[in-house]
Amino acid sequence: MVNKLNKAAGLLAAALFIGLFAPQSASALSADEYFADANRLFRDDLYWAALLRYRQAADEGLNTPLLHYNMGVAHYRAGQHVRAREALSRALDDPGLRNATHYNLGLNAYALGETEEALTWFRLVRDQNQNARLSDYAVIAIARILDEQREPDDFEIRVVEREEKRDFSDFDFRVRVGFGQDDNIFRSPNQPYVDFSDNAEPVVVPAVASGAFMPVSLITRYQINSMKYEGFYVGYRASGRYYQDKELDNGNHYMHEASFGNHYRRKDGSRERELYSSFRVAQNNEIYYDPDDGGSRDVGLVNLDDRMNYLRYGPELAFRQSHEKLAVGGRFKGQLWNYEDTVVVPEYDHEYFLVSLYGQYKFAPTSLLRVTAEGYSRRFGDRPSYDLDGIQRQGNPEIRYDYYSLGLTARQRVFGSFWFGFDLARTERIDAYAGYNDYTRDSVSVDIHWSPGHRFDIEAEGVYRLYDYPRAFAFNNNTLPRKTQETADISLTASYQMTNHLSLVAEARYRETVSNDTRIQYERNQFVLGVRWEQ
Repeated sequence: MVNKLNKAAGLLAAALFIGLFAPQSASALSADEYFADANRLFRDDLYWAALLRYRQAADEGLNTPLLHYNMGVAHYRAGQHVRAREALSRALDDPGLRNATHYNLGLNAYALGETEEALTWFRLVRDQNQNARLSDYAVIAIARILDEQREPDDFEIRVVEREEKRDFSDFDFRVRVGFGQDDNIFRSPNQPYVDFSDNAEPVVVPAVASGAFMPVSLITRYQINSMKYEGFYVGYRASGRYYQDKELDNGNHYMHEASFGNHYRRKDGSRERELYSSFRVAQNNEIYYDPDDGGSRDVGLVNLDDRMNYLRYGPELAFRQSHEKLAVGGRFKGQLWNYEDTVVVPEYDHEYFLVSLYGQYKFAPTSLLRVTAEGYSRRFGDRPSYDLDGIQRQGNPEIRYDYYSLGLTARQRVFGSFWFGFDLARTERIDAYAGYNDYTRDSVSVDIHWSPGHRFDIEAEGVYRLYDYPRAFAFNNNTLPRKTQETADISLTASYQMTNHLSLVAEARYRETVSNDTRIQYERNQFVLGVRWEQ
């Protein structure tokens, strides 16, 4: 109850605090400058420092209801409830602040344990006809206090029932655009190598290309809440990466997806049940370029640029059942991936199935542990399997890869604005024909999230994966050693919220793949600066 009322108080206090963002000198300030600096400190949650500045503003002769109101809210947030009541009472003479002052006096009285006084203040706010938003907040506060006393009246019961009703529709809209730099557009090998997959064994000198690009993404979702706990939604998302130089067009990539389905969510106390079902259709477009130089690939006179374009579609289902500390969930996905028909080479068409289950336990409000078991399969319709000598012979059964994964996730919140976590996972891939492309993949990842202020967010992530191929050869050449592969991904994202909807976002990403199959070995750095709009 206190946390929910504190949140509402924070919203109201932030709305009434007016001041400059730039810090001022600590000496020889005017009363207005002390007041402005105090407001800045309050926004940064430095309540004790803000109170010192407010007192300095008062010492310089400032004596206004707004000063007393701000001091009262700062005292409340600092836990000095007696002083908060005294300061807020001195702001009651201002008609423009009276309703907000009544509301904060109610919050303060509740924090002191004086519920009858709190009800008196909240009822004054409820019955006023000037600020509908404050009146709604007061009604909710009254209903919750009376519910705790187990003596709700009919009016408050009707209010709680009204609050439980959802809006008829929900609309979510997010768009992001930016400008970035990519130092290895085509994931070219970072050193010359001998191509042992070619009988002539030529020496290849990759041409690493770099350039500027513009990333774009869009997510929108509209839901109609046709039933008490259930709604029907339609969604659309798109993303793309477009390079500025004409000669780098082969690096362009875009994807768009449409979806529709149902969302069911019901919460009773600490128990919550959630179910998603949807059908998705997506189109992907990219060039099947040669990573050695980014150029087009050809077989005879047939161009293979469109080989990686595909249409995928299929149903998805996800569910989650949670209690106070324990939660279980899972998801199912079935898809058909239909790639462009290039005639002269096998297609990548395949069926994809996934089943995933997890269990999660919260040891404390700040820490949790999750175990995930997952299985998925890719079943190709036109690509022949590899024999144990590394040769992909026509007439062999089509490729089928089955994957089984077990993962462990842990999250720990150190304090309100900082948390970190790690993930461990082992994945086994089984080549259903002869086992040539079997592998075991061990991965470990670390996530860190920090919000140094109410407008700033910083996220860092690092992932390391180690592959063990017991049968596959480097370059699929049986005269070479077994294939080895390691990958590392590191990303850092910082965002600054400029308005309620608009944020500035900066990203840095690094990826490295190391292998004795040197045609797939590369390093890549990307840097992006952009803006994000969320509605």
